[in-house]
Amino acid sequence: MAEEDGRRISENLLHHKEKHFTAGEIVRDVIIGVSDGLTVPFALAAGLSGANASSSLILTAGLAEVAAGAISMGLGGYLAAKSEADHYMRELKREEEEIITVPETEAAEIAEILAQYGLEAHEYGPVVDSLRKNPKAWLEFMMRFELGLEKPQPRRALESALTIAIAYVVGGLVPLIPYMFIPTARKAVLTSVGVTLIALLFFGYVKGRFTGSKPVRSALQTALIGAIASAAAFGMAKAVQA
Repeated sequence: MAEEDGRRISENLLHHKEKHFTAGEIVRDVIIGVSDGLTVPFALAAGLSGANASSSLILTAGLAEVAAGAISMGLGGYLAAKSEADHYMRELKREEEEIITVPETEAAEIAEILAQYGLEAHEYGPVVDSLRKNPKAWLEFMMRFELGLEKPQPRRALESALTIAIAYVVGGLVPLIPYMFIPTARKAVLTSVGVTLIALLFFGYVKGRFTGSKPVRSALQTALIGAIASAAAFGMAKAVQA
């Protein structure tokens, strides 16, 4: 009976999947892309406006920055996800070798892990025995509960790159839209400030809902960061011009 219970526990531990895991990574990538997309082109446009540049010049420079930023951010996301995948494979190979060469040590580590959850020796003993009979499950258990590593999705690196890049473009176009329709930079920058601050407040609120933070506080913090960045760029441009 104890062995059957232990086997059931091990199966539950091994086959339980967090359905929100991939979605959480996508949300994280969107947050990274949109937050930088809203802030960097916004600050650039404000700085050029402070230097009395024309709307057409600001728009051209802004679009160039959005394109370059999207490529750079997307590449960064790709390399980060690829590095995580490579790290997982290295640890998987090392753990697989340890299960073969030092099985008693690895079995003791299973017992130690389960003991941390409050299980007694007579309770986790059958679980250890069950895992030792199934090397594949044993390896998965060690990767997840000893190392805290989840197997990455095969297309994760490409998906991360595309998500961050697209999110950056979407965010970056928001502060540039007024310059597409208002020829006078001084007027366009005021409209850009209003539009972008509203977008930052909305984005910060949504981000707070997804991340578990207080939405209103997240909205205010996000808008404040964007406002400080644009004000600094505008002030520096004015100071240099003077």
